[in-house]
Amino acid sequence: MAEINAIAQQFVQFYYSTFDSDRSNLSSLYRPGSMLTWEGTPIQSGTLIIEKLTSLPFSKVQHKVETLDAQPSSPTTPSIIVAVTGLLQVDDSPNPLQFSQTFHLIPDGGSYYVQNDVFRLNYGA
Repeated sequence: MAEINAIAQQFVQFYYSTFDSDRSNLSSLYRPGSMLTWEGTPIQSGTLIIEKLTSLPFSKVQHKVETLDAQPSSPTTPSIIVAVTGLLQVDDSPNPLQFSQTFHLIPDGGSYYVQNDVFRLNYGA
């Protein structure tokens, strides 16, 4: 499990630092069969996912990861499920938004790509 947690930690650090600096650079993490569900809306294909991420209506963003959990997702393939919760600071808003995001990572050579990505803002009741 230590290796899975280390891989998840590395992935999350890379993903959010890249998202926060230049979302278009996330394209190498998605494949034609990758799927993103963004606030309940499904988007399939790496190209369409990057179009969605780069068209989000904010110019500055900063993620602050609060929790990260990882598990192996298959007994036969070294794929990983990564669940993240945290705070999202957009533009100059003084109030961060709570978010949760889950990734299904699939091995690809010496790295991983995102097969599934589910993002949701968490609003208080």
